[in-house]
Amino acid sequence: MGEQKRKEDNTSEFIFGKKNYKFLFIGLAFIVVGFILMSGGGSDDPNVFDESIYNWRRIRLAPTLVLIGFGIQVYAILLNPKKGVKK
Repeated sequence: MGEQKRKEDNTSEFIFGKKNYKFLFIGLAFIVVGFILMSGGGSDDPNVFDESIYNWRRIRLAPTLVLIGFGIQVYAILLNPKKGVKK
């Protein structure tokens, strides 16, 4: 009896469901795109200042995408994978 109960308790279940992983990858994509948009803008010559480092894409769009990605990650972690699943 005790051995059978141990075998039942030893079944492997994933903590996250398929929906959780989908949102995790979507959030990761937002973060990666945000960091890609944030990169670049430097000048090859250190004596020349390049104004493109302060453009709208690097100051507003990219950090917003990164923060949205982190928000999606938090939502994916807190999402209940068993909600709506019928057995």
